[in-house]
Amino acid sequence: MALGKYSRVDGRKSSSCCSTVTIVVFVALCLVGVWMMTSSSVVPITSDVASQENKSEMKTQPSEINGENNNDAGNGGNSNNMVDESSRNDEDKSKQFEDNPGDLTDDATKADTSLNSDQEDKNSKPEETKPEETKPEETEKTIDERQEEKPEEKSEDEKKDNGEDKTDDGKEMKQDGSKNELEKEVEKKGDGVVQTEGKDSEAGDQENKSDDNEKKSDEASGYTKDGQIEEKGEEKKDLDSQQGSGEKKDQSSGEVYPSGAQSELLNETQTQNGAFPTQAAESKSEKEVQKSTGSQNAYNWKLCNTTAGTDYIPCLDNLEAMKNLGSTKHYEHRERHCPDKPPTCLVPLPEGYQRSVEWPTSREKIWYHNVPHTKLAEVKGHQNWVKVSGEYLTFPGGGTQFKHGALHYIDFIQQSVPDIAWGKHSHVVLDVGCGVASFGGFLFERDTLTMSLAPKDEHEAQVQFALERGIPAISAVMGTKRLPYPARVFDSVHCARCRVPWHIEGGKLLLELNRLLRPGGLFVWSATPVYQKLDEDVEIWEAMKKLTKAMCWEVVSITKDTINRVGIATYRKPTSNECYEQRSQNDPPLCEDSDDPNAAWNVPLQACIHKLPADSSERGSQWPEQWPARLEKAPYWLLSSQVGVYGKPAPEDFAADYKHWKNVVNKSYLNGLGIKWSTVRNAMDMRAVYGGLAAALKELNVWVMNVISIDAPDTLPIIYERGLFGIYHDWCESFSTYPRSYDLLHADHIFSKIKKKCNFMALVAEVDRILRPEGKLIVQDNVETLNELESIFKSMKWEIRSTYSRDKQGLLFVQKTMWRPTEAETILYAIA
Repeated sequence: MALGKYSRVDGRKSSSCCSTVTIVVFVALCLVGVWMMTSSSVVPITSDVASQENKSEMKTQPSEINGENNNDAGNGGNSNNMVDESSRNDEDKSKQFEDNPGDLTDDATKADTSLNSDQEDKNSKPEETKPEETKPEETEKTIDERQEEKPEEKSEDEKKDNGEDKTDDGKEMKQDGSKNELEKEVEKKGDGVVQTEGKDSEAGDQENKSDDNEKKSDEASGYTKDGQIEEKGEEKKDLDSQQGSGEKKDQSSGEVYPSGAQSELLNETQTQNGAFPTQAAESKSEKEVQKSTGSQNAYNWKLCNTTAGTDYIPCLDNLEAMKNLGSTKHYEHRERHCPDKPPTCLVPLPEGYQRSVEWPTSREKIWYHNVPHTKLAEVKGHQNWVKVSGEYLTFPGGGTQFKHGALHYIDFIQQSVPDIAWGKHSHVVLDVGCGVASFGGFLFERDTLTMSLAPKDEHEAQVQFALERGIPAISAVMGTKRLPYPARVFDSVHCARCRVPWHIEGGKLLLELNRLLRPGGLFVWSATPVYQKLDEDVEIWEAMKKLTKAMCWEVVSITKDTINRVGIATYRKPTSNECYEQRSQNDPPLCEDSDDPNAAWNVPLQACIHKLPADSSERGSQWPEQWPARLEKAPYWLLSSQVGVYGKPAPEDFAADYKHWKNVVNKSYLNGLGIKWSTVRNAMDMRAVYGGLAAALKELNVWVMNVISIDAPDTLPIIYERGLFGIYHDWCESFSTYPRSYDLLHADHIFSKIKKKCNFMALVAEVDRILRPEGKLIVQDNVETLNELESIFKSMKWEIRSTYSRDKQGLLFVQKTMWRPTEAETILYAIA
C-alpha cells in the first residue's frame, strides 16, 4: 500500500485508482505465497516448550514415560499416545506441551537443532516401536543388571535411529523407555545404586512411578520373593542421617545382608511379571498370610495384672507354684517355676519411665523412675551400694566387702594373686551373689567380662539395678539344681559375702562351682569366716578348710585388705586327676562316668566331683589362649573329624561363621540399619551358635548374652572358650531376667522354630517384656514368619524400620515404642 500511495513514475503523479488497487492485491498475494512456502517446512515451537527443553531439570521425556508404561503393560504401543500428567509440572509451573497429544509431534519436544533431519526421523519411529520388538524381559532386569551390560559406543546416526538425543547439558536421553537419565547417573556412580523409599531423587521420580505399582502389590504380603530392602520412610525418618558410608557392593554378590549403601539399593523391586503380579499369586499369598496370622492385625493386647507389677518375671513370680512347695530350705522358692501356659499379655511400664542413661554414665547413675526402689539405699547406703539423689539413683561403686570402691578391691586381689591376671588369664568371671554388680561393672576397666547372678528379691531389685546400669546380670539362685552353664568354662569365680552355705550337705553347692570352674581356675572368697573370730565364722572356716582340701583345691592366698578391713581367701582348682586318686577317703566321691558334667538344664545337684580331662585334645586339658587371641582362633579341641553346625569340618565351620558375622556386622548392622550404637549396651543373641555376632561386636561398648536353646547343638562351651559368655534356655519359657533388660535383641530363626513346638504369641510377649522401650529387634527368618511378625508388631504399635528378603528368607528390623494397652488381664497364678 505504501508503494501505491507514494511511488512516483517518471516524476509524474498517478491518477488511476484502478492501478493502485491492482498493485495492492498483487503485493498481498505475493506475501501470502511467501508465508505458505515457509510454513510447509517450519513447525512453530511455542516458547513454553522451548524453555522446558533447555532445562536440565526435565529428567524424563513424555515418550519415556509412555514407553515404560506400555512396555510394562506388554503392548508395545506408540510412545506418543500417552502423557503422564506428573511430567507437566516443573519448578516454574510451566506446561511442557498442550493437553491434546496430537497437537505436537514427538520431535517438537527435542532441542531446536537439526529440525529438518529430526522431522525425517519421525517418519521411522512407528516401525521402531512395534509391539513384537519390545522385549518384556528387559523390564525384569534391575538397574544393577542393566548396568553390567555395557553397550558399545554408538555413532551419532545410530543414536538418532534409536531415538536418542542429548539435552543442552549433555545428558543422554532415550525415547524408547529402556533407559533414562537416572540410570545414566547410576553408571557414573558404579555399583552403589541408592533408592530409598520416600526419599528418591527428583531424577528418578517419573520412572519410579511405574515401579511403585509393583512395590505396592508386593507389599501386600510384606516381602518380595527377590532380594530387596524396604526402609519404611514415614516410620524411620532419621535412618538416612544415621547411616554410615558402608562398602558398596552389588546385591548379586551373595552377601546375606546389605551394606550401608545397599540398604537403600535393595529397596528397588525385582519383578517376575513386569509391573503386575498375577491374580493367582496375589490370592495365594493373601490366603497364606491370613492362615498364618489369623486375626493378629486386630489382636487385643492387654496389660499383665500381677502382684509383681512392672517387675513381673513369669517363671520367678509363679506364686501359686511357690505355695505348693514342700520346703524353701534350699531356696526352692527362688528357682524357676514356669506356668503351664506362659502369659501373652504385656508388662506395664513404671510411671515416669524414660529412656535409660547411656553407658558409661549409667554405671554411676540411673533414672529413679525406671527402677523406683529405695530399700537397698536405706539398708545398704552406708556400704555405698546405692543412694537416692534427686531424680537419679547413684552408685558410688561400693559393696559389703568393698565400701571404699570396687576398683581398689579388684586391684588388691590382683596384688594378692598375680596369677589371676584380670583381662588376660582371667577374662570370663562368675560373680555369685553379685548385689548391684559393681564388682562386674568395674572389671570392665580391666578388660574382664563378668556374669553376675543373684536371686530375685533377696535384696530388692539388685539384679534389676545391675541391668539398668548396663552390667551383665541374671536372676538365679544356687538351690537344688545346676546353674544353666556348661562345665569347665569360667576362668575365675568370685563371692563377696554372698551368704551361700558352701559347706553344707557334703559341699553340694561348692561342688557345683567346681563343675563350672576351669581346671587351674581360681575361686576368690571374701567373707567373714576368712577374717572374723565369731563362733559361727570359725565353725564355717574349719568346715571350708576340710572341704576344699578334700576337693584338692590349693590355697593360693589368704590376705587382709586393711582399707576395707576384710579378708580374702583364694583357691585354685587342680589340673589333673592325680590328687583325686591319692585321697585316703573318697569323700566327696567322684561322679559316675555316666554323669555328664555339661548337662545343666533342670539337672539336680549331686555332691560329687567330676573327673578332669586326661586326653590333651579334650576340652579343659589346656588353658585357652590369652584374650583377645582366643576370640578369633578356633579352640584346640575342635577337630577336623567333627562336623560343625553348618556341615563343614568344625574348625572350618567356626571360621566361616566368624567371617560371616563380621561381614554382616561391618557391612550392614553398623551402617545399614540406622542403629545409633551409643544407645545400645545390653544385647542378647537369642540363637548364638558359635557366638559370631558377639565376637563381631567386640570393638563396641556392647556386651552380648549368648543364648543356646536346649534343643540346639550344644556350642556354648565354644562361646566361653572364645572369652565370651552365655546361657542355656528353653524359649518356650520365660527368661530369668527383669522386664526392660535389653537394648537390642537378635533373633536368628528362633520364631519359626518356636511355631512348631510351643506358644508363638507367648514368645512375642516375652520379647516385648525383656526389650526396653525404644529398644531394637533384628529378626532373621523365613518370609512367612516375618510376615506374621510384622503384622503382630504393628498391632503392638512397634515401628517397622526396614525389611529385607531373598529366596524366601528375610530380615525384619523393628523398634519397640512406649505404647501400652489400657485393658488389663489378671494372671491368677501371679497374684498373692
